[in-house]
Amino acid sequence: MTAEFDDGSPNTSPLEAAVLQSLASVIDPEIRRPVTELDMISGVSVDDAGAASVGLTLTIVGCPAATSIERDVREATARVPGISEVTVTVSIMSRAQRDALTEKLRKGRPKTMQFGPDSLTQIVAVTSGKGGVGKSTLTANLAVSLAQSGLRVGVIDADVFGFSIPGLLGLRGAKPTQVGEMILPPVAYDVKVISIGMFVEENTAVSWRGPMLHRTIQQFLTDVFFGDLDVLLLDLPPGTGDVAISLGQLLPHSDVVVVTTPQSAAADVAERSGLVARQTGQRVIGVIENMAGLPQPDGSVLELFGSGGGADAAAKLSTPDEPVTVLASIPLSIALREGGDSGVPVVIAAPEDPAAQVIHTLAATLRSHKRSVAGRKLGLSTN
Repeated sequence: MTAEFDDGSPNTSPLEAAVLQSLASVIDPEIRRPVTELDMISGVSVDDAGAASVGLTLTIVGCPAATSIERDVREATARVPGISEVTVTVSIMSRAQRDALTEKLRKGRPKTMQFGPDSLTQIVAVTSGKGGVGKSTLTANLAVSLAQSGLRVGVIDADVFGFSIPGLLGLRGAKPTQVGEMILPPVAYDVKVISIGMFVEENTAVSWRGPMLHRTIQQFLTDVFFGDLDVLLLDLPPGTGDVAISLGQLLPHSDVVVVTTPQSAAADVAERSGLVARQTGQRVIGVIENMAGLPQPDGSVLELFGSGGGADAAAKLSTPDEPVTVLASIPLSIALREGGDSGVPVVIAAPEDPAAQVIHTLAATLRSHKRSVAGRKLGLSTN
């Protein structure tokens, strides 16, 4: 006897129904939805001796999550009382089935850029005036901290020339899965991540001009399936170049945080990245001061990079209508640096570290700046 998940057939035995209910707990690690909801269970049958046969349909040949999905399906079936043995038969979706899946994931909407003006996702671009201030490390840790609080979080590594987010999140060598025209981003620490580094060979230098950069960012926002996110973080390249301008054009409703070190020279340059963001219509919500002193055993703080740069940058970026504050001062931290090297963010590896604690507080502060939905279209219908 074979039971399709949604057919509600009276021929479905109670034991088969119990297996199907248990399989609803198996989550596709890339799409983050139950395999039953994604039509990945083609059928279930249980004979009189309790031997269960489950049909599992994967999205593509060589699906990177195939082993874990098959294991989870087997375990979910085996834990149903009355099941004596489990056989899982694996097949691959046809093109028509993949098309139906992408249609379901897009909820019937045409292929278009995600996170438009009506999106409820909080979009935050993390920028800096110059490189080497720890912008990417902070972006990675902030994303994981937000995810730890139960939010659905995505990261776009828009630093096309100096991409580092995959390594910082332990995704070195990871590749996205392509289902038809839809790209499924790899997931680390419950954060969905996309980066140009996932499409080029390791140690390859990317040397593209403006139009190519714009198309890449546009494709990330159109073809990559993030699903419904609470927060999307964008790790921008340092400075005021093509990518920053493209992001301003594509996502003018996004918010911007500026990362700087405490030294005045870095703060002066950081100010410029904030000004460019504001020129494209984005809102500068604050400054993050990184490497803000090294705590000493006697309780004093060694200010290796000076002090006051964050406050100075915030003051210069403030306007009467849009005041800018220092959202956080992140202390120098060996654990923070080690986490970046190992691909295990400090908020995971050493949550008691002072830098990790400040980042957790920063995550909560960032959420308090979420734009109001008043006056915005929510895409809801009474029909």
